[in-house]
Amino acid sequence: MRVLQVSAELFPLLKTGGLADVAGALPGALARAGAELRVLLPGFPSIVAGLGDAVRVADFHAPWGERATLLYGHLGALGGQPAYVVDAPALYQRPGNPYQDEHGHPYGDNHRRFALLGWAAARLALGLDPWWSPRIVHSHDWHAALVNAYLAFEPVRQGRVGTVYTVHNLAYQGLCAPHHLAELGLPASAFAVEGLEFHGQVSFMKAGLYYADHVTTVSPSYAREIQTPEQGCGLQGLLRRRATEGRLSGILNGVDQQVWDPAADAHIARRYDAVKLAGKAHNRAALQKEMGLEPRPGPLFGMVSRLAEQKGLPLLVELLPQLVARGGQLVTLGAGDGRIEAALRAAAAEHPEAVAIRIGYDEAFAHRIFAGSDVTLVPSLYEPCGLTQLYGLRYGSLPLVRRVGGLADTVVDCTLEDLAEDRATGFVFDAFNAGDMERALRRAFALFARPNAWKAVQRRAMAQHFGWDDAAAQYLALYRALGA
Repeated sequence: MRVLQVSAELFPLLKTGGLADVAGALPGALARAGAELRVLLPGFPSIVAGLGDAVRVADFHAPWGERATLLYGHLGALGGQPAYVVDAPALYQRPGNPYQDEHGHPYGDNHRRFALLGWAAARLALGLDPWWSPRIVHSHDWHAALVNAYLAFEPVRQGRVGTVYTVHNLAYQGLCAPHHLAELGLPASAFAVEGLEFHGQVSFMKAGLYYADHVTTVSPSYAREIQTPEQGCGLQGLLRRRATEGRLSGILNGVDQQVWDPAADAHIARRYDAVKLAGKAHNRAALQKEMGLEPRPGPLFGMVSRLAEQKGLPLLVELLPQLVARGGQLVTLGAGDGRIEAALRAAAAEHPEAVAIRIGYDEAFAHRIFAGSDVTLVPSLYEPCGLTQLYGLRYGSLPLVRRVGGLADTVVDCTLEDLAEDRATGFVFDAFNAGDMERALRRAFALFARPNAWKAVQRRAMAQHFGWDDAAAQYLALYRALGA
């Protein structure tokens, strides 16, 4: 079964969030399950640099006339995974991250930059590479979504090509003005409610939601939640219809267990596993020392996240005085909202013995936080899947999460009954307010005061299985159902 995966990011070559982790891990799992998989990526500098044995497959033109080259090679960072790269230096060889310039402003031609990615995927599905063509095109998030519209409007299709579109975060929709539609190579009829129109703009996201043969989300709970006004971002009507048609489902993300394994992690101070937990305490002491925190005995909370309201940071900032007063400590890694960054910096300045923050993203340091912390904080307003709570489980850093999206699917609260039934793996609260989160924090402090009970929950958390093989099997079943 030939599958083309299309995404804007791919770990470890380029990462701004969880999308890269998924795009980097899923291909290998699908290949192990029997798929013949290739990935398609935009030619950002780190991706081009990571493409080994690159050869030119073909030159082609974007709908607006710009010339691009399709390269083929292998990604050494992914064990030789075969890959296509869209080489268009004028569009992709730029400073900043894939979506914004060095000042944090979105590039004004993002509609062209990511339309070209979808256009290249459609050309591949229609025979651009004479030696290989996919039977399934699997696109991820708004950056790759336009391939679904291109194929839907293609008058001549060589055989059956199934399309799967995965929503990683519905809130980021890839909007542009309607006058761009013609340069994107789509007919005027596409600009309609039954198409790409969304409140007077063109929505790349809607290209996937409306035109794909099947839509998936990254957790079963999120697939249900986005059908509601609270989390549907104005698209809940379309999503309910797709669900009624049997064309919407949730497949839970996994963890790359080779990358995230405390028993073999080269980034952490001492390796450990669920049987030999002594190394966990060593990593905790090393993290406290690295971040200049006092070697206190209370629980050490870790947070690796975008610093945004969606991730529950306002709740954390409000509750920090209580967390510190109870004897807890906090280490945070992330960047985002300037006001949240300032609030955390102020807390770190006021309590340097208990609060530390590092602005930016550092993959190795993220590993050290999960290895050294006792609790992983993910108090999100909404969370399509969440990966940090899965990393926390894997490293025995018990997740404290809100019961939403993939967090609800993966963490079992430390209630009395769940502790008695050996099911508890973390701490869960319901309402997005400081009162509910504060009660979850109290449960964490109470359990931490019972070392034997804490270690039992740690071991149970580390025994949870959230590998990619289960997800890959579900995707393969979906591909087969689409007739590939």
